[in-house]
Amino acid sequence: MGGGPYEARAIAMPLENDYPVRPMTHDLIKLCCDKLEGKIEKVVITDITPQGTYYAEIYLAHNDDKKIVDSRPSDAIALALRWGAPPIYITMKLVEFTLDPENIIFERPDGEDCH
Repeated sequence: MGGGPYEARAIAMPLENDYPVRPMTHDLIKLCCDKLEGKIEKVVITDITPQGTYYAEIYLAHNDDKKIVDSRPSDAIALALRWGAPPIYITMKLVEFTLDPENIIFERPDGEDCH
């Protein structure tokens, strides 16, 4: 995804249970959402440009209100990890572009995994 050391650290911190004394940007966003009783439902890595820039969307929920927010994938993943890792998906376009189809697990509508 082309992230640098700061993006990598923002993702690694919750994985390592490393929380700063004062909130960093991703922690602050989570604190604000918590105060507003919002949560991240999922993250979708949506696209890549010919120049190699990835795009993502964060799906936010508050009661019955749903919002989609444009994001850099590294920020979306860093935020999702702070919520206990809600699902992180990629679009079929990116699956075909980046992965070997034999290694992909698809989720059927009934919740069962299939290859």
